[in-house]
Amino acid sequence: MSPQHPEVGDLFRRFRDRLAAEGSDRPGVSARPETGADGAPTGADDHRPHASTPQHATTPQQDIAARHRAARPQGTSADQPGRRARRRRGGRGGEELRVPEAEFTSYYGRPILKGPVWKWDIAAYLFTGGLAAGSSLLAAGGQLTGRPALRRAGRVTALAAVSASAVFLVKDLGRPARFHHMLRVAKPTSPMSMGTWILTAYGPAAGVAAVAEAAGVLPRHGLLGLAGRALPSVGHAAGLLAAGTAPALATYTGVLLADTAVPSWHEAYPELPVIFAGSALASGAAVGLLAAPPAQAGPARRMAVAGAALELYGTHRVESRLGLLSEPYRLGRPGRLLRAARLLTTGGVAGALLGRRSRVVSGLSGVALLAASVATRFGIFYGGVASARDPRYTVVPQRERVEGRRTDGGTST
Repeated sequence: MSPQHPEVGDLFRRFRDRLAAEGSDRPGVSARPETGADGAPTGADDHRPHASTPQHATTPQQDIAARHRAARPQGTSADQPGRRARRRRGGRGGEELRVPEAEFTSYYGRPILKGPVWKWDIAAYLFTGGLAAGSSLLAAGGQLTGRPALRRAGRVTALAAVSASAVFLVKDLGRPARFHHMLRVAKPTSPMSMGTWILTAYGPAAGVAAVAEAAGVLPRHGLLGLAGRALPSVGHAAGLLAAGTAPALATYTGVLLADTAVPSWHEAYPELPVIFAGSALASGAAVGLLAAPPAQAGPARRMAVAGAALELYGTHRVESRLGLLSEPYRLGRPGRLLRAARLLTTGGVAGALLGRRSRVVSGLSGVALLAASVATRFGIFYGGVASARDPRYTVVPQRERVEGRRTDGGTST
């Protein structure tokens, strides 16, 4: 000890004595005897052996074990027979659980999945894309069967609908250049990449077919007259090309939704393309019922029946087949929209079949089918968004899949 600081030794002794006094108050821990400056025992404990004597030495591990033995209730010794009993779980042995199974929860009450950032404009994009596809199919039917009213209405509606789709898509992307950038690659495994190329092939064809309808108002002489004579044949080819790509345009959005991690979209991957195809046919038929006279609306009525059958079948499947993940399609706003779509579709088809001689009834049926298509697209869209917000729709199906694999594994062994 340095002579310049004589108080350091006194401070150290007082600190050591305080630690010894606090340790003696703890159960199962014995205080270390006080020692003098030379390390020899002093005070009232001088008659006891030194703490370093092997026969009375205790290690920290021994103190902890003694504390656990003192705290264990009577009859709960780990050495008692039968306490480590095993039970059967799915045909497999395992140690008995002593605590209840933990319930799932989310971090600070937030969703487990990051929900879709899409807004209502994407739901509108789903509708307008289906309307464009159905209208092109209607126009091709009118073109091949010699019904100019159906052909004209289908071509004009297809161009208007695909133009609206482009507006909604660019609004979601933020900048038009992003659509152009997606054309740098073609990735067959990406629904977004394939959808970009489908739109690129469909849009110009639908536009040329619609412009060809203006051939009748062009002059018969000069350069415009030459263009007027060429447009009908060019429009014929463009209309068939648009109709050929229309099924892909109608269904790729269903594949796009099912390709996400949103539970109620992902699990409905077999039904979504069917629903969207039926909705596209029904909306295209609605255009024919609204624009064409009843004498030319035969193909539109047949399209309405086919589209309604596909749409009603698909929506019934997603509301009943998916178990817990069908719930978002039955509750809240999605449930109300899909129920309204079902009623409107049924009423529209009934009016189209029963009112085939009435222009008014046919027009009302067309309005009902268009409204049903809108309600279907928005109902499917909001059902998926609701499933992403609730952690239950993510955790419970995952646990069921794990238990199913565990049970299958136990059965196979």
